[in-house]
Amino acid sequence: MKRLVECVPNFSEGRQIAKVDAIVNAMRAVPGVYVLDRESDADHNRSVVTLAGEPEAIREAAVRGVGKAAELIDLTRQTGAHPRIGATDVVPFIPIEGVTIEDCVALANAAGREIWERYHIPVYFYEAAARSPERVNLENIRRGQFEGLREEVLRNPQRAPDIGEPRLHSTAGATVVGARKFLIAYNINLNTPDLDIAKRIAKTIRFSSGGMPCVKAMGVDLRARNLAQVSMNLTDFEQTPIHRVFETVKREAGRLGVGIVGSEIVGLIPRRAIEMTAEFYLQVENFSPAQVLENRLEESLDGAAGTGTASLAALAQPFIDSVANPTPVPGGGSIAALAGSLGAALGQMVAGISFKKKSLAAHAQPLADLAEQLRRASRSLTVGIDRDAASFESVLAAHRLPRGTAEEQDGRNLAIQQALKGAVNAPLEIARNAAEVFEMLGQLEPLAGPSMLSDVRVGRMMAATAVRGALENVAINLGSITDADFSSRARSEALSLASRIDESSVAAGR
Repeated sequence: MKRLVECVPNFSEGRQIAKVDAIVNAMRAVPGVYVLDRESDADHNRSVVTLAGEPEAIREAAVRGVGKAAELIDLTRQTGAHPRIGATDVVPFIPIEGVTIEDCVALANAAGREIWERYHIPVYFYEAAARSPERVNLENIRRGQFEGLREEVLRNPQRAPDIGEPRLHSTAGATVVGARKFLIAYNINLNTPDLDIAKRIAKTIRFSSGGMPCVKAMGVDLRARNLAQVSMNLTDFEQTPIHRVFETVKREAGRLGVGIVGSEIVGLIPRRAIEMTAEFYLQVENFSPAQVLENRLEESLDGAAGTGTASLAALAQPFIDSVANPTPVPGGGSIAALAGSLGAALGQMVAGISFKKKSLAAHAQPLADLAEQLRRASRSLTVGIDRDAASFESVLAAHRLPRGTAEEQDGRNLAIQQALKGAVNAPLEIARNAAEVFEMLGQLEPLAGPSMLSDVRVGRMMAATAVRGALENVAINLGSITDADFSSRARSEALSLASRIDESSVAAGR
């Protein structure tokens, strides 16, 4: 099973490219790590590197990058337009495939400990990894920048790091580590050097000042180009699309008597964000991501249906045979994941057909959105088939460890407990995803054509079965776990997920 994490460390150096090269090479040297992109900006004096790979490899690469940056970057000599508190300013982990945001929080915690233990650089946690509400937002942690925080942390316990001593590293400062959803770093350059205008526009559009949801913005002075810039982070491009941000900045700039000379994307951007922008500007009616060649090709290559000649029964039979084999895996958790994936796929089919119908044109956009959401959910649940099987394989492997000496017995018991937690987390994630599918299908039912209601209702039944089946696996594995806090949290979430599945609404077709 493929497990992919993205990491986008930001380093406070964008002018001396040899230093950036050395940092990137230190991270690239970790086996299994791929450097997807790097961007350096001299005005910001900042470099953004995009890494992807297996979780543990990415964690090690990020930690090594922090160490190399500490060797090469001295914040007492560094200046730039972008706020910063560290040589490595921020290290976010982002789930891509086969991992959850909770997995990335655990990854952030492990990376934070390693950064302190190896380099004595204190660490703050933000976004989903934040340990207090006021530290969810990066701006709050970075208030005062390196120079201000260096002094305040000595006298104000509220500004103390989450890991490490209550003082900053003398030259490398502190590093902010976290877990978050995909973020688009987007900048718009104005045809004026007036920084106040950029700041006024930023204040108008950013969410914290009453502007657009999921938009963070600030004004930046691009001295080398004699321009002012509105620099933004879009934390959820589906809630506030990039084209809406562009049009709003353009309108506000015009109101203040200036124009736009260009915009830039820092790092990578999801394909869906570009699709949404193209759909807006081209005004394509009833557009669907399924109309994009690469999306359709990807789905065809991922699915066995791409063989073209095999019957549906022949395609399903190998998996059915693997379940029927007298072996413990795949078991009930994998079957629950398959049921949820099939339920989501049914919903995707119904939404895709419905939005093409002229009689349902008024619902075209919600139907297209649901089709895309259900597509992603189906893929996540498909990944859960292997993840659940792998988690139980780990339990079996732990039970096979030697139990001769007292030390071996202790090691075996610890390994069993760790594996059992994995065997709880895997079906719990399946139940979580399937509950979302159940609710999405409930939203789809009043929008779909009457002839397809049975498909929607079958899909909801499959999703509900997936939740209940996955929770059965959670319950049976929890019975052997000795960690009371873990068990309590898992049981609480299981009860919450079960309550989201209203059996009567499925049976009655409501």
